[in-house]
Amino acid sequence: MRVFAGYITVISFMLIFFTTLFFATDEWNKVQSFQQELEHAVSADTVDLNRTSLLLDKDGRVFSEVNRPYRLYVPDEKIPPFLKDILVASEDQHFYEHVGFDAGAILRAVVKNLVFTHIQQGGSTITQQLARNLYLGQEKTYNRKLTELFYAHEIEQTLSKDEILELYMNVIYFSNGVYGIETASQYYFQKSVAELNQAEMAFIASIPNNPGKYDPVDHFDQTKVRQERLLDILVSTQKLSKDEAEKLKKVPISLNVRKKTDLYPDYAFYVENELKELIARNEGYVLDMANASSPEEKKKIGEKLDDRYQEVISSGVRIQTALNPAIQKKSISALNAQLNMELQGATVTIDNKTRTIVALSGGRNYKKYNFNHAFQAFRQPGSAIKPLLVYGPYIEKFKAGINDKVNANQYCVGEYCPINYGGAQPGTVTLQQSMAQSYNGSAVRLMEKVGVEKAFQFIAPFSFEKVIKEDKTYAASIGGFTYGMSPLELTDAYTSFIDGNYQASHAILHVKDNNGKILYQWKNEPKKVWSADTTSKIRKMLNEGAKTGTGRAAYVSRPYVGIKTGTTNNYHDYWVMGLNDTLTTGVWVGHDIPRDMSGIEQQRPSHKIWKSIME
Repeated sequence: MRVFAGYITVISFMLIFFTTLFFATDEWNKVQSFQQELEHAVSADTVDLNRTSLLLDKDGRVFSEVNRPYRLYVPDEKIPPFLKDILVASEDQHFYEHVGFDAGAILRAVVKNLVFTHIQQGGSTITQQLARNLYLGQEKTYNRKLTELFYAHEIEQTLSKDEILELYMNVIYFSNGVYGIETASQYYFQKSVAELNQAEMAFIASIPNNPGKYDPVDHFDQTKVRQERLLDILVSTQKLSKDEAEKLKKVPISLNVRKKTDLYPDYAFYVENELKELIARNEGYVLDMANASSPEEKKKIGEKLDDRYQEVISSGVRIQTALNPAIQKKSISALNAQLNMELQGATVTIDNKTRTIVALSGGRNYKKYNFNHAFQAFRQPGSAIKPLLVYGPYIEKFKAGINDKVNANQYCVGEYCPINYGGAQPGTVTLQQSMAQSYNGSAVRLMEKVGVEKAFQFIAPFSFEKVIKEDKTYAASIGGFTYGMSPLELTDAYTSFIDGNYQASHAILHVKDNNGKILYQWKNEPKKVWSADTTSKIRKMLNEGAKTGTGRAAYVSRPYVGIKTGTTNNYHDYWVMGLNDTLTTGVWVGHDIPRDMSGIEQQRPSHKIWKSIME
């Protein structure tokens, strides 16, 4: 009888609805295709919930959340039956009987609403609420309520009752920006929904009926009253005995409200940027941009990539990273301790074995989404480039030994005449002494012997985004570049001195969907850059630089340590690059608008930061 009455009611509403559309919009042709559009809109394939993506550290712990609202999805089989019973009893007792709408509830709502000038009560079923949340929004008009009936009926034709209930329990609002039953469980109790006791289940099931009134944080007592009322409803529907309900009412409810997890914002921001790059490479956007015929086409491809990135982030992926929280904390602490209110800086640390980025600090007292100096600041590298662009290529080409001699006095090529630090004229020194003391005269001489083009061929495998053809001059031998490198790029290049191979370093290990399927992971193959002989010699020279050269203020006692420093013209930048037996770390210190830092040179801030991270 209820179903029959429901059909009579909906047919009546259909006549009203179509008549309203016809006379109000004069678009009867759209009404004729309404059912086809509805079938297309309401499909299992089109259900796309906006979910929270999680960033995980090396041990699988969440350290950051991406995307709002906060929603963690839980499948039907992981939702306790008791929780389903109590929500059905609370929100829609005839859920398993109706066809998407409850005729009796609708008629009661119509009678009540006749007293008012606007909608006060909707008589909505779970299916109608799902339609509202998925497709229609929360507008309260008769036209929207009528549309809701059509959507609800179509949902019932498309999905099973279990599927409808699963979706409903993952979309409903639980106050405080929390959506879905699993999210509510994690937010209010810091437990998964399967770990809740029945009293706790009834408590959070009280919220959706009126999320403002039954906000457990601000209105705990009212939520508790609602919980007890729900338990009484379960008794009346014979889902619980009276004794069981009374026992559950006496179970203490202790909230353990979860704060948003947003640790290590500099690393998290980098991961989000790396994810976009990973998507671009895996799905062909990089190739499409390279083949774009015009700036306009390239811009459109970039916009498509942005949309695709948002789609992935909104799907609730789990991004497994290499983050080492201990090293990250140490990096942040070291940076902030050495930088005054005017200075800026950045650090990058890469694991030698895995070639993964385990820590990255983007600036003093870094706030998420601010300019990140670790990967967004491009600065001239100073003498930190010499092992990569001068000494490595020279030893590789001429099979030179570290004790071979070179003149380190000032040297001019044409009108280019760089001077050594302090105007020193050391005469003939070994290659090892030359690099340890960072003499500019010998660096220019060695590049001249190698040849500028040949020297630049050796740094071509590295990820130097802004090295351009105009940089191919002798000035590059001591760090004179148009744009330069980011701290991440330079640190990444130094990993080639681990074993002679270069493999681009990344923070992301893999990205999985909600079902645990791997969607993305890097597939970089190592490239041979230096021979074993060259690698061994450069490592010895870097070690000498750490012990007796310009890096000695950063020296740490480890099985191996190698350091190269860099200072740019007018003391605009301080660099310390190097590696120990397990890690490769780069440090940059400077100002956003370059200026003379000679006054703090003797304080060695970059050396102290590097040492704090690596010892």
